Amino acid sequence: MKIAVIGIGLIGGSLAKELKKQYPQATFLGIDHNAAHLETAIAQETVDTVATLSDIDKADRVILSIPVKASVALLPQLLDRISENCLVWDVGSTKKSICEAVASHPKREQFLAAHPIAGTENSGPQAAHLGLFDGKPQILCEAKKTRADLLDWAKKSFRQMGMYLRFMEPKEHDKHMAYVSHLSHISSFMLGKTVLEREDDEQNIFDLAGSGFESTVRLAKSSPEMWLSIFEDNKAPILDILTAYIDNLENFRKQLEEGAYNDLYNQLKNTNQLKTILNGIKPN
Repeated sequence: MKIAVIGIGLIGGSLAKELKKQYPQATFLGIDHNAAHLETAIAQETVDTVATLSDIDKADRVILSIPVKASVALLPQLLDRISENCLVWDVGSTKKSICEAVASHPKREQFLAAHPIAGTENSGPQAAHLGLFDGKPQILCEAKKTRADLLDWAKKSFRQMGMYLRFMEPKEHDKHMAYVSHLSHISSFMLGKTVLEREDDEQNIFDLAGSGFESTVRLAKSSPEMWLSIFEDNKAPILDILTAYIDNLENFRKQLEEGAYNDLYNQLKNTNQLKTILNGIKPN
């Protein structure tokens, strides 16, 4: 078996490591526009050899792990080139545009729209590691459009990585990701931007920032290239949730200005239910 990884960053590299563990006899082909990424991936034995898109016809499996906008453009070309029993899957944080891009492609059944809900603020092949997906959900969109034998292989492989599966429609996936993930990254980036603009003494940031600030701005260390692509692709749901978020901030500001501390307390207390939600829901 030959497995091609297009984009050897945190997710693509970690997937390669997990699949190497499952399929030790497989050959892993690394494709990336960043030569340093390829050198690191070879040195760490994440992939076995450097390849190009012209080698895709030799692959049995293809992992597409590049920014969403680039994936939308490249995926139809990949499907044009693959062999009849090859499976291609992507890992993007939005799904509607990529599913629409191949909706009428003659090899649509050889594509699986996937999104592993796993990651860190770190990026690049040096951040890839085993165990990243353990206990994490793998979202599959339009799974019934993927050929049964290829889907079965993917589901088995994902479960062996420790993931549990959830099935969603692309539009619903993108809406919920805007609520739960994309807004979090925007908040983190804008909090970091605000502090950098107001606090001109970097030593104060280092000395005075507690664990709350550090944990809240952690996501602001994420890849700007990747996240700009996500924000652009999922613009409408993000604008919708941003409006609601800004309304809450404006309301908070108004209550603070007016000294409505009981109202503020009740808001904070009601929001504490997140502790129960995040600690209490377990995978099926």
